[in-house]
Amino acid sequence: MPSVLPDGEPVPEDGALPATALAGAERRPLGFYLHVPYCATRCGYCDFNTYTASELRGSGGVLASRDNYAELVAEEVRLARKVLGDDPRPVETVFVGGGTPTLLAAADLGRMLGAIRDEFGLADGVEVTTEANPESVGPRYLAELREAGFNRISFGMQSARRHVLKVLDRTHTPGRPEACVAEARAAGFDHVNLDLIYGTPGESDADWRASLEAALGAGPDHISAYALIVEEGTQLARRIRRGEVPMTDDDVHADRYLIAEETLSAAGFAWYEVSNWATSPGGRCRHNELYWRGADWWGAGPGAHSHVGGVRWWNVKHPGAYAQALGEGRSPGAGRELLSDEERRVERILLELRLAEGCPRELLRPAGAAAAARALEDGLLEPEPYGRGRAVLTLRGRLLADAVVRDLVD
Repeated sequence: MPSVLPDGEPVPEDGALPATALAGAERRPLGFYLHVPYCATRCGYCDFNTYTASELRGSGGVLASRDNYAELVAEEVRLARKVLGDDPRPVETVFVGGGTPTLLAAADLGRMLGAIRDEFGLADGVEVTTEANPESVGPRYLAELREAGFNRISFGMQSARRHVLKVLDRTHTPGRPEACVAEARAAGFDHVNLDLIYGTPGESDADWRASLEAALGAGPDHISAYALIVEEGTQLARRIRRGEVPMTDDDVHADRYLIAEETLSAAGFAWYEVSNWATSPGGRCRHNELYWRGADWWGAGPGAHSHVGGVRWWNVKHPGAYAQALGEGRSPGAGRELLSDEERRVERILLELRLAEGCPRELLRPAGAAAAARALEDGLLEPEPYGRGRAVLTLRGRLLADAVVRDLVD
C-alpha cells in the first residue's frame, strides 16, 4: 500500500455508494483487506503506509494505538455493512496486511475477523490470510491464529543471505522464515507463502539461487518473487543516490526472473501470475486473484483502498485521522473515483494479461489487436491460446510484460 494517495472526488460522510455500484453485486465475489499500519522498524526499501511508533494521535487528540486498533477496524467493518445494505454475499477472502499485522495480539486479529463474520458471514471454504514478520511469531502465536480462523499465512523472507537482508534493512535472522513454515504447518495452516525479493544491490546469482533453494526446502505451497523497486523517498533510494550501494539494472532483473522460473518449475511450482507461483490451483492466493479479476473488496484501515462495482476509494492515510473520522461517525474515506467503462476495460487488460489465463482478445481495440498480432509474431504471446481468443504471455513475454501491456491498451 503506497504511502502517497491519489486525488479524487470527496467521499460522502456516510460512505454511501451510487446505486450503479451495487447493481449486480450478488454475481461478484466480495473480499476484505484489513491494513495494520504498525511496524517495529522501517525497512530501507519500504514505501508503504506504515508507522513505527506504538501509538499516534490525530490533530484532535484521538488515539490510534495498537491496543484499540482492532476495535477501530471493526467499526469500519460495521460501516461497510451499512453502506452495502442488504447485500447477501458472504465474504470469500480476507487478507490482513501491513505493516506487520502480527505485532498485534493474535486475539486482536481474530477480533477483526470476527467483525466480518458477524456483519457479513464467511463463505464455505473462505480463505483467511495474514502477513507475518518471521521474528514476530512463534508456535503459540501461530496456534492462536489458526484457532481464530486464519488458514493461510504469508511470511516475508526476502532473502536467505545475511548481507542481502542487511541492505534491505530486514531484521530477521536467516533461517527463521524457513522455521516459521514448519511451525505454521504444525499449527494446522493449510497454505503457506514465502515472499522473496530479487535484484537487491550486492546480490549475486548465487545468492538468489540460494534463497530460492532455501525457500523450496522449507516446504511452502506458494512463493511470490518480486523485483526490487527503489521508491523515491526511501532510505535505500538515498543510499543509491549517495553511491553507497549500486543500482541493479533491468538485465539483472530479467536474469533473476529466469532463474526463479527454472528453479520453481523444476520443483513442481507453476506460475499463475507474473510474480506468483503455486504447487496447485488450491495453493493460489484467491484474495489477490480477486484484485486481478476486478471483483469487489472493502479495504479497512488507514490508507486502505476499496473497489465495489466500478467505484474505487481510499481512506485517510494517518492512523490518528482514521481514528478521528470513525470516532465522529464519519467515513474515513479521503477520496474516490467512478471508473468509466473505458477505464475498466483498460484495467482488465493491465491486470488479466499478467495471469496465466491471460485476457480475452475481445477487450482489445483495433490498435491493441494489431499490437497483439505483432507480439505473437515476436514470440511474446502463446500461439495456442491466441487461436482461442486469449492473449497469454510466453516466458519472454513475462520478461517484457509492462511493454506488452502498454502496446495492447493502445
